[in-house]
Amino acid sequence: MIALTLAEIAQIVGGRLHATDGSPVVTGSIEFDTRKITEGGLFLALPGERVDGHDFAAQAVASGAVGVLAGREVDAPAVIAPPVPTRHANAYVLAGDKNGEGAAVLEALAKLARHVTDRLKDLTIVGITGSAGKTSTKDLIAQVLSPTGETIAPPGSFNNELGHPWTALRATEDTKFLVLELSARGIGHIANLCEVAPPKFGAVLNVGSAHLSEFGSREGIAQGKGELVEALPEDGVAILNADDPLVAGMASRTRAKVVLVGENPNADVRAENIVLDEQARATFTLKTAKGDAQVRLGLNGLHQVGNALVAAAIALELGATPEEVAERLGAAERVSAHRMVITDRPDGVTVIDDAYNANPDSVRAALKALATISRATTPARRSWAVLGPMAELGEDAVREHDEIGRLVVRLDISKLVVIGDAARAMHQGAHLEGSWGEESVLVPDVDAVIALLRAEVRPGDVVLVKASNAYRLWRIAEALLEAGTK
Repeated sequence: MIALTLAEIAQIVGGRLHATDGSPVVTGSIEFDTRKITEGGLFLALPGERVDGHDFAAQAVASGAVGVLAGREVDAPAVIAPPVPTRHANAYVLAGDKNGEGAAVLEALAKLARHVTDRLKDLTIVGITGSAGKTSTKDLIAQVLSPTGETIAPPGSFNNELGHPWTALRATEDTKFLVLELSARGIGHIANLCEVAPPKFGAVLNVGSAHLSEFGSREGIAQGKGELVEALPEDGVAILNADDPLVAGMASRTRAKVVLVGENPNADVRAENIVLDEQARATFTLKTAKGDAQVRLGLNGLHQVGNALVAAAIALELGATPEEVAERLGAAERVSAHRMVITDRPDGVTVIDDAYNANPDSVRAALKALATISRATTPARRSWAVLGPMAELGEDAVREHDEIGRLVVRLDISKLVVIGDAARAMHQGAHLEGSWGEESVLVPDVDAVIALLRAEVRPGDVVLVKASNAYRLWRIAEALLEAGTK
């Protein structure tokens, strides 16, 4: 963050000073975890389900923080955030925030982030949203832009009302690009995030089924996602997926320049002649108004082509040549954990850990990658789809899980392991789609899956593990890899 005194921070957020004259200068990072406090940092006192950050204020200062941004008085120098009279209708609710103190701190954090990003006149902010692929695309964009200048991006999927301003406040006078994910669980969420750190570039990847329970329909999701392009300035750039009609239709909702990407012949930045290798890594021809280039991705999955096109479009608009873009895309590596991490055990078992999160679109992409990898050899390798529940699908949960089970059969996956009763419709869908018998099995929990796989997986098999984040199915992938070392 840029250097600011506690007095300046109090003025920016409309708060008051406590136990300080305001002269200490924040020169380090802003953190909500005392274990990550650095010398000169600022501690965010946030309430949680188990602990309240306000109780750790003195510890944070002892660890090097110069002060605390808090919702009430604490035993340390602090800026006390003004209360929020009524919670924003679109704000997320912090678990454990009974008195609204966390909401006050988050509101102050948002004001501080807006102040800092407004002061950094040479900073270009890139926003990405979509039902699937935000994190992978964010990581790609950051790697493609970083050769041009210092680039800040959030770790993992830190993309909500806490992660968004927290990441923005990582920017300094030396930062050239700030790449941000924008998530939403309702109308107005993305608009609010755009107020925190106004983007000049905005990319909408797709409109899928994630968060149907909150939005009610795909059209509702499109309405929410499109808030990103509505927030762009006239001299901004909207990057839209030409292969998704709901996304392409957002062109009429922005005053910014529109760049279409995809395989559609009308796309401005297009992929042609796509070929997947034995690990589902794509090679394709990048077609642009500036010329063509051959791209070979080191990332796994056909879906990475669309992500790469978004990164390419942004880099091209910022002055890169197609050859430079192709080189940077080819050098891009996986950054965030548990996203298409492919590991070969010594005995030839391939484990695909894509367990960080799941929605219908991302599960379909992962299953197609599993099918590609398993069929890359002759004879084909035996394939396992280990799938848990997909969350936040509302009334469509049964239908969406059923369709995934049917897709497993259509892709001729050898074995389906469904975890938990919430995903039962997946198991039933597989049986209804084809004359499957023991090819699909429903198991109660992670321990049962691990026991099953250890007993039945054999050398040469390919195993995909995927479910919504809350289920932490990467434990299965880790257990499989550990078993392969024994």
